[in-house]
Amino acid sequence: MTQTRIRPDRGRSALGPALQLVHTGRAPTRAVLTAELGVTRATAGAVATELQTLGLITVDPRPGAAAGSQGRPSHRLTIAADGPVALAAQVHSDGFRAALVGLGGQIVATAPGCVTVDADPAQVLGQVVEAGVRLLRETGRRCIGAGLAVPSAVAEPEGTALNPLHLAWPAGAPVREVFHRCLAEAGIDAEGHCGNDVNLGALAEHRHGAGQAAQHLLCVATGHRGVGGALVVDGRLHSGSSGLALEVGHLTVDPQGRSCHCGSRGCLDVETDPLALLEAAGREPGPQGSLLDQAGALVRAGCAEDERVRAAVRTVIDRLGRGLAALVNLFNPDRIILGGLHRALLEADAERLRAVVADHSLWGRSGSVPILPCSLAHNSLVGAAELAWQPVLDDPSAALAG
Repeated sequence: MTQTRIRPDRGRSALGPALQLVHTGRAPTRAVLTAELGVTRATAGAVATELQTLGLITVDPRPGAAAGSQGRPSHRLTIAADGPVALAAQVHSDGFRAALVGLGGQIVATAPGCVTVDADPAQVLGQVVEAGVRLLRETGRRCIGAGLAVPSAVAEPEGTALNPLHLAWPAGAPVREVFHRCLAEAGIDAEGHCGNDVNLGALAEHRHGAGQAAQHLLCVATGHRGVGGALVVDGRLHSGSSGLALEVGHLTVDPQGRSCHCGSRGCLDVETDPLALLEAAGREPGPQGSLLDQAGALVRAGCAEDERVRAAVRTVIDRLGRGLAALVNLFNPDRIILGGLHRALLEADAERLRAVVADHSLWGRSGSVPILPCSLAHNSLVGAAELAWQPVLDDPSAALAG
């Protein structure tokens, strides 16, 4: 049987789009891939075969159809179980986590590192890379690149962390350069990428989670400290002219509130983060677990039995709702997703939060926007991996050559 040759003007240029369709789950079969690409069945088959040859996907040799479906059965397309991975890492105020992430946003292995984050970025990033190297050695997987999520605005194109407020790092730390150097010193011949943790979480949710199919996706989330936001428009992060857009944490929601690091008062960053919830509930942060875990557990366990906790939750929900309403007025999103503590608040009293947003938005209740919880575990890690995977998604043959 003669193998179909990919036409250079159609099939070759379709490799990247085809991989992206499988990567995001939009092409589970070869028939769907054919329709989405707008090519012939023969071309789609050849494209799928080449992606399989590259070790990226698996084409089921036995066509199958879901029960009750009509039409010809089609070959199923899945992510290769033993395919290459990206090394992903996230640094936050309570430590770091390293992971290996395959296509489809699949986390293959993780290595939590609950350590005190050193004031020298090179120290902690060296530990991050060491953890990643151990995972690569244990799994034997090929590394196609590395991505890093940090709790700071990251200026482009320099890759500097301008305001790592809840880390002891100096402002303007050259994290991308340091990360790349640590990778090279560890013998990883791959490019290092970095970005803001909430931006990357939003990107991951748009491709693999609660934000799929949204055209104007607004994400607001707490980290272990502080609040961040991101906007994904038509599949691309809106990062502004130099990567610094959507610093939603510094939107004022209580003019008489707490002093903020930015010099203002009552910002989302200090009024709706885990520490704010604990303080409003009259609870001292404990030595066990991160602030994020402690606050989330308090919301889930305390709302039913402790009136002070219930009052604190109502207060923080109201502040968050006013902030979200202002963002709705600014960006007119078609979906909002909430992460971190904000997800726990939504799950605790979704009706109250949605009512506050509707009451304070220009369009009122008739223009209410869906508000959903983020659905991915470790979405910032998955988003960091997306940065590393992007060159492969753009041109699989070139990225994997050699």
